[in-house]
Amino acid sequence: MKALICYFSGTGNTMKVAMRYREILLQNDITVDLVKMEHDTRPEEIDLNTYDIIGFGYPVHAFNAPKIVIDFVKKLNKVACKKSYFIFKTSGEPLSLNNISSLKMKKILSKKNLILTNEYHYCMPYNIIFRHSDFMAYKMWQYAFNLIPIDCKEILENKRVKLKGVFLGGVLAWIFRIEFIAGRIDSKYYKVDDKCVKCMRCVKTCPCNNISVKDGKIVFGKNCIICMRCSFFCPTNAIHIGFLEKWKVNGAYNFEKPTSEQEEKHKKYCKKAYIKYFKRCDEKLLANNIHLEI
Repeated sequence: MKALICYFSGTGNTMKVAMRYREILLQNDITVDLVKMEHDTRPEEIDLNTYDIIGFGYPVHAFNAPKIVIDFVKKLNKVACKKSYFIFKTSGEPLSLNNISSLKMKKILSKKNLILTNEYHYCMPYNIIFRHSDFMAYKMWQYAFNLIPIDCKEILENKRVKLKGVFLGGVLAWIFRIEFIAGRIDSKYYKVDDKCVKCMRCVKTCPCNNISVKDGKIVFGKNCIICMRCSFFCPTNAIHIGFLEKWKVNGAYNFEKPTSEQEEKHKKYCKKAYIKYFKRCDEKLLANNIHLEI
């Protein structure tokens, strides 16, 4: 069997999940092609007819799939016969509104003869709004790491799993899609300060090819999708992100278990939603004879 996993990852969370899916599928003797949904990838050259398993992964942006993902799936060619596919998404909070993020994607892919059978959501630490504690990052990844083999099994056994809908979800998703425009506007106010060492990491890694150098200065264009890759990974924290500056998070998470206790600065944030999320995760793990100790 042969699988295709197309994914977009701003700062690495969704990539970690995609790599875990690849690892489990390979263990099941399935060949896996990983494709990044970025500016230099040509979706029209992908022959979906040659794959037995197809998956799409993305981080939720304002309760929607990122614009770069929507643009990617629009360019995919229609398959000859109906095929199933699955979606995995990541976000920093387990709100049910995240379930509506795939609505536009599903409409586009249905016209390509692709039918959604499985959909999964994993909490991973924020790269904007605030920085999750190292312990919370570790906890989130441990749950995702252990759930993905179970979810892969469901996919391989043709056990359909869907996320619950949200009342007026289509309308809400359409409203929140204003982020597609907001990114273009806010990027006009992106700038670097004198801490910039011209390492060019932001220029080289921008998934939208939106950052360039003109007259020796870092310049931001109009194609920003607010993925935060540039500011999150800036080694000197020199990038300022306009109106979102107070929400900026800088520096990668290591996902290792902390060696000392930490104060959770945002322990009241979506508290009930996190409790419900981890409870559901525990129930699914226990149903598969896995007891996760964090």
